[in-house]
Amino acid sequence: MSRSPHAPSVVIVGAGPRGAGVLERMVASAPELLSDALAGPGVDVHLVDPFPAGAGRIWRHAQSPLLAMNSMAADVTMWTDSSVVCDGPVAPGPSFWDWAQDLREHGDPRAELGPDLADELARVTASTFPSRRLQSHYLAAVLREVVDRAPAGMRVHVHRTTAEALDEADGRQVVTLADGTVLRGDAVVLASGHLDATPTDDEIALAARADELGLRYLPPEQTSDSDLLVIAPGETVLARGLGLAFVDLVVLLFEGRGGRFVPDPDDADPDRLRYEPCGREPVLVGGSPRGATYHSKTHYQLRAGRPPLPRFLTPEVTDELIDSGGPVDVTAQVWPLMAKEIGWGWYHELFVGHPDRVRAGWDEFAGRFAAVAHGSPEEAALIAELVPDPLDRLDLTALDRPLDGVHAPDLDALQPLVRERIAEDLRQHVDERHTPHLGAFVAMLSVYTETTRLAGSGVLSPRSRARDMPWWQSFFNAVASGPPGFRVRQMLALSRAGYLRFLGAGMAVAVDADGFHATSSTLAGAEPVTTRVLVDARLPDPSVSRTVDGLLGGLLARGEAVEEVLHDDDGAPLRNTGLLSVRPADGALHTADGGVHERRFAVGPHTTVKVAGAFTRPGMNAQSLRYNDAVARAVLQTLPGAATRAVPAA
Repeated sequence: MSRSPHAPSVVIVGAGPRGAGVLERMVASAPELLSDALAGPGVDVHLVDPFPAGAGRIWRHAQSPLLAMNSMAADVTMWTDSSVVCDGPVAPGPSFWDWAQDLREHGDPRAELGPDLADELARVTASTFPSRRLQSHYLAAVLREVVDRAPAGMRVHVHRTTAEALDEADGRQVVTLADGTVLRGDAVVLASGHLDATPTDDEIALAARADELGLRYLPPEQTSDSDLLVIAPGETVLARGLGLAFVDLVVLLFEGRGGRFVPDPDDADPDRLRYEPCGREPVLVGGSPRGATYHSKTHYQLRAGRPPLPRFLTPEVTDELIDSGGPVDVTAQVWPLMAKEIGWGWYHELFVGHPDRVRAGWDEFAGRFAAVAHGSPEEAALIAELVPDPLDRLDLTALDRPLDGVHAPDLDALQPLVRERIAEDLRQHVDERHTPHLGAFVAMLSVYTETTRLAGSGVLSPRSRARDMPWWQSFFNAVASGPPGFRVRQMLALSRAGYLRFLGAGMAVAVDADGFHATSSTLAGAEPVTTRVLVDARLPDPSVSRTVDGLLGGLLARGEAVEEVLHDDDGAPLRNTGLLSVRPADGALHTADGGVHERRFAVGPHTTVKVAGAFTRPGMNAQSLRYNDAVARAVLQTLPGAATRAVPAA
């Protein structure tokens, strides 16, 4: 076989968990796919990121020590294990919890982490929700281990700077860095994560109107990067959005300013907290379409083991839907299977893990449950017959719309009603009597894998792509990406103290010379809440066309990248998702001429392939790890001297 005149080279733009995850899979597969190159000129891999490699921007050490992960220590890993089904070799490695125990027992935490994080490490248990700063050290350790595992002949180079442009010359990819370095690679992977973008037209107009009226508006951005000094002590602030960005906002505005949470001595619940103010607090009024915070993270493990998934929305069923050519309607054709799958996970955990609370064995229930349609009277009758306690029955509507049926004449009357719903949700997510919630979550991960395949296949109807899939993503986030229980307890304490108030579901905001005026469907007919400050507590919507990333902007301008725009059957635009369009099988970039660039790839939340998180729970056959593997092997197979691969469909 002829030798390449140069050492094969790959440039990975973005060295956070996604970029590091792709590198790990390249390291695992390189001996199989690049044996000649490794034995000859070697292979170079360049990681480019202005933030620390391994951790990246989101998980960097340089952020508030108060900000925590929303995953338990035992539920975080970057490594494949025996559950992962992929083409590349499985290469097990330490989970966060494994790393923490090993560092405590065999390392020098103070030397490696510093005194504050060493003290935190000493308190970490399998069920602890670690700080993001401690997670940054785990991710750095993962990257060091990945580099150490690289086969002889593979060289990894880290560039602590920004990639500014991507061009092509003499058949190679040319990446220009902000420090003047020019990298020439045979393939490029864009793993830069959430894209910063200029504001939307609506956000620009709102900011201009606010400035004109002497109001303050904070547009969507990473909360940890926001200038919260513009929020004065004592003033009332509107927050639009109750997801994880809102949780960060709460942390930084209250505990971050010096407030303290202490056990409440006046309550029988030992976990209930009381807030002790520092005197610099604002009053935060939060609302959203759902009106309640994301569901708390579960604080327990499965009693019944992993459910036998998938059962209803299987890869074979997805293949049939894709092969049909579409249009596939999610509501009519896919949601019934999705709901059955989630129910399968819930009831497997209930019947196998809590047999004392049901009136039949799992085998009997499973056969009868599989034979009846989702939402049918027969399904409802079966569950009522065999599951006597209504709290043990899966209620997807309540999970999606937790404030349904809640109404109040004014904001004051609403607060105890919302607190009651949030507190009950928390109770169910920490009380091991309710582990079916975790069974449903595991099933949702399985469902997410198949809906990702459907979304990338092009067979979904325009309505489903424009409406059903965004709803599913929002529902998934609300159920699967909530805050840890201690954060929920803190928010409840702030609410009881009057510093945090909930507006209810169906939030709407207007603006005039008197300020921002917020109402909700929960408070229909009540006086609006009026403030001088509005915070959009969420990340910016993805947008390649509005990105401040010069590299991606240049590709889009030249037609070498495509932003996804959804069209109806008549070709009229329905919705611009803002996402970078990639080939579903391996993340190769689509181009404006309808083609695919076989040497440029992208992976992450800024692309049209959605995977559930950059890291995952061990033992879950995680989609993120499988997709990293597919992308990594596709990248390696583009390099000179690699085995020829079958090119996936666009």
